[in-house]
Amino acid sequence: MKRLIFTLFVALSACTSRPELPVGQQAYASFPAPNLEQVTTDYRIGALDKINITVFQEPELSLRDVQVDAGGNVLLPLIGSVAAAGKTSGELSQEIAERLNSRFLVDPQVSVIVASSVSQKVTVEGSVEEPGVYEVRGQTTLLEALAMAKGPSRVAALDQVAVFRTVNGQQMGALFDVRAIRRGEAADPEIRGNDKVVVGLSNVKSAWRDALSAVPVLALFRPLGY
Repeated sequence: MKRLIFTLFVALSACTSRPELPVGQQAYASFPAPNLEQVTTDYRIGALDKINITVFQEPELSLRDVQVDAGGNVLLPLIGSVAAAGKTSGELSQEIAERLNSRFLVDPQVSVIVASSVSQKVTVEGSVEEPGVYEVRGQTTLLEALAMAKGPSRVAALDQVAVFRTVNGQQMGALFDVRAIRRGEAADPEIRGNDKVVVGLSNVKSAWRDALSAVPVLALFRPLGY
């Protein structure tokens, strides 16, 4: 039995492969902790959100409760369809102003305000108690996202918690140490709608737990790889 446990432990250890993702300061450069002073300005408009668009001194071009369609676009007078999803209010204001200025108005002043936002979703998977897709409303951090999934499992590798995000069509990711975050030694990064959180598997813990339980399917366990 001891020989079997040792063989299984070595086999699992050999399969361990840490994701090649930025860590430490490089991770926080892409996934910073939330800034309470920037919550409103940094909100990214999502599909089905409702927005108010005001063009100064142009009431016919100003709209209230315009719903962003499922494709992330809004239909506006004169300029037609404009991609809104993924932009902040300031970014969308600037784009609308630039498109109006190019053909119709001279130096238009445009304001965009999010009137109502629908819940966005974050996926939490890997070594957590209840993997799944969870709704997030407003500001959410990594620890809060893990709490939605009832926390890491007993065999979680807390220093290998990856967050993935798609920005401008490109996937980016970073690796975080939840133990350091809990101890206050590292910041708790912000989690946004459509992010994916993946908690790694501690092969050492899982090897002993499953070997001692004599579970015949132990060979099916694999470290997460991205």
